[in-house]
Amino acid sequence: MRLVILGGPGAGKGTQAARLCSLLNIPWISTGDMLRSAIAAQNPLGIQAQPYVEKGELVPDPTLIEFMRSRLDQPDASKGWLFDGYPRTAFQAEELDFLLDDLGQALDWAIYLDVPPTVMMSRILGRTGSDSDESCRLDDQPDIVERRIELFQERTIPILEYYEQRSRLLKVSGDQTPEQIQQEILQKLNQV
Repeated sequence: MRLVILGGPGAGKGTQAARLCSLLNIPWISTGDMLRSAIAAQNPLGIQAQPYVEKGELVPDPTLIEFMRSRLDQPDASKGWLFDGYPRTAFQAEELDFLLDDLGQALDWAIYLDVPPTVMMSRILGRTGSDSDESCRLDDQPDIVERRIELFQERTIPILEYYEQRSRLLKVSGDQTPEQIQQEILQKLNQV
């Protein structure tokens, strides 16, 4: 199965991605994790991406598309995958479709976790209050979180129309417990 998980910052994408990938036995490809580790390693992609990530801005499309191509060329992605954090715009969704055509693959579903902005904000700010170093991230500062939510609404919402027009969108209420969200996703995947 080839899936994309969509939702604003703090929507629960990571939690659901981990659960789905475990159940479906496919790799979880998190753009955010890949970018953060590239920045930490200071490799060429990380150096290019760092100024954008630090400001809560989107990394330029050409950089991300090439990055996705190299990731999809890896053997573990041949039988399926779940993208978390990519695509984020309708343009990226279209580019991903072109890339998949090129690789002889096709997207099965884009799963959208629908969460109100106020809930996203409180979840992320709750995450920064945790003791775990892992959960407190550079881009989790309140002003940057606000910017990320604005960008999500401006640039990502049109992606929903893109996938809806192609009958590839599954909308799920992300404002419920992780277990309930997982149940709803699985029910929808099994019904279609």
